[in-house]
Amino acid sequence: MPAYHSSFLEPPKIIGNTAILPIRTQFRGPAPQHLIADQDIIDESIYFFKANVFFRTYEIKSEADRLLIYITLYITECLKKLQRCSNKSQAQNEMKTLAASRFDIPGDPGFPLNSVYSKPANQNDVEFLKAYLTQVRQEVGLRVCDKVFGEDGKPSKWWLCFAKKKFMDKSLSGPGQ
Repeated sequence: MPAYHSSFLEPPKIIGNTAILPIRTQFRGPAPQHLIADQDIIDESIYFFKANVFFRTYEIKSEADRLLIYITLYITECLKKLQRCSNKSQAQNEMKTLAASRFDIPGDPGFPLNSVYSKPANQNDVEFLKAYLTQVRQEVGLRVCDKVFGEDGKPSKWWLCFAKKKFMDKSLSGPGQ
């Protein structure tokens, strides 16, 4: 069975070789406004997460797949943090902290997938990509928190059981974090 790939094949902007796609968000940032479809790359990443997380290799078919990979790795980081939370408000605070914490982008020495991502061409692109990924991280954290804690406010074991999985045997956080 092959891995699931992004259906967003024509991104409005590309930095390095990563697609900058529109997202539905309540957070301020440089992401293009999401106007067309009712599903964005974050919804797609969450939907495919449970299937894709089992793959050790992933064939990249478009620039949007690189963003899907990043979001999938970030969802795993979110789940690691959410394991320690007992209620939704504590979880939301953890997600805000995680999104705002320092992180590496493609081209930085600590970024785990530099072999499949290109470094941004100039400093403006670096700053734009950092701001865009921060906005994506904020929105992903919010949506994953809603999935994990659902209607009843209790953590879902059917989501948290994936916290130890490593998509492509990679992690956005360093060892021991």
